[in-house]
Amino acid sequence: MISRKRAEEIIKGFKNKSVLVVGDLILDRYLWGEVERISPEAPVPVVEVKKETVNPGGASNVAWNISTLGARTYMAGVIGTDRNGEILEDLLKERKIFPLNVKDSKRPTTEKTRIIAVSQQLLRIDRESKERLSEEISDKLIKQIKKVIDSIDAVIVSDYGKGVITPKLMEFLRSCNKPLFIDPKPSNFSLYTGITTMTPNRKEAYECIKADREIPVEQVGKMIMEELDINTLLITLGSEGMMLFNNNKTVKIPAKARKVYDVTGAGDTVISVLALAKISGASWEEAASLANYAAGYVVGEIGTAAVDARTLLEIVQ
Repeated sequence: MISRKRAEEIIKGFKNKSVLVVGDLILDRYLWGEVERISPEAPVPVVEVKKETVNPGGASNVAWNISTLGARTYMAGVIGTDRNGEILEDLLKERKIFPLNVKDSKRPTTEKTRIIAVSQQLLRIDRESKERLSEEISDKLIKQIKKVIDSIDAVIVSDYGKGVITPKLMEFLRSCNKPLFIDPKPSNFSLYTGITTMTPNRKEAYECIKADREIPVEQVGKMIMEELDINTLLITLGSEGMMLFNNNKTVKIPAKARKVYDVTGAGDTVISVLALAKISGASWEEAASLANYAAGYVVGEIGTAAVDARTLLEIVQ
C-alpha cells in the first residue's frame, strides 16, 4: 500500500512538524522477575523481582512515540503533587517532550504496575482517580494549551477515561481549527463530534455505538462516521490488521506483526504514526499503512515501546 521510497519521503517530513498531545498521563511501572515456585500460602506463583523500570504510559506514551519519530512534541495533561508525578515529568524531559502539565493535589498521578515473568505479564495493579477534572484544573489546562496552540500542526487526544477529557476541553480544542486525532474512550463518545478522525480498536468501536456483535465491522464503522459527522475513521483489528474508512471507501489493511509478545501501547503507536504521517503529506491510506507497520513492530516488544523514524523506514517492505 506504500512503497519504501514514498515512505521515506513522508518520514523525512516528521522532523519539521510539531504535535500537541492532550490526555490522561500514566506512569507505567514494570517489575521484571522469575518464577521458580508456587506460594505455600495460596496457589499463585512467587515472583522474584530482578529489576524495576518505569516508562511514560497512556497519553505520555503517545508523546514519547511522537518525539521518538523526530517531531517537536508537547504534552498537556494532569499529574498529582506526588513522587510519581515528578518521575513522569522527568521521563518526559529525558525524551525531549515539552511538558505543559497541570498539578492537582486532589488526585494521584495515575500509575499502572505490571509484574512480568517468563516473558509474559502476570498481573497489573492500578492506582488512579477517574473523577472528572474540576473547573479550576480544566481551565488551567486550557490556559497551558493556549501557550503553544498557534505553533503546532496537529492535536492528538489520548483518552484513557481518567477524567482529563471534558466537554469544555473538547469544545476548546475544536475551536482551535487544528487537525484533531482521537484515541477514544467509548464512555466519552459523544464528545468527539467535529474531529478529524479517531482510531478505536474493534471492542471500542462496537461499544461506542452499543452495536450488536453480529453487525459487520464495516457497518459499525459507517455508523460511527455518520453519528460523529466525520469523513475518516481507522478501526484496529488486532491480528486481522486495520480497516480504514475514508468517505465512501473502505480499505482492509492486513496485519504486519511477525510475533506478538505484548499489545501494551500499540494503539498509542498507531495514532502517533497516523497523525504524523498525515500532516507530513501522506494520504489517509499511506498514513494508515505506515501506522500498521509501526504497530506490527511494537507488539513484538515487551512493555510500552516506541519506534523511531529509521526503524519505521527499515520495516516497510
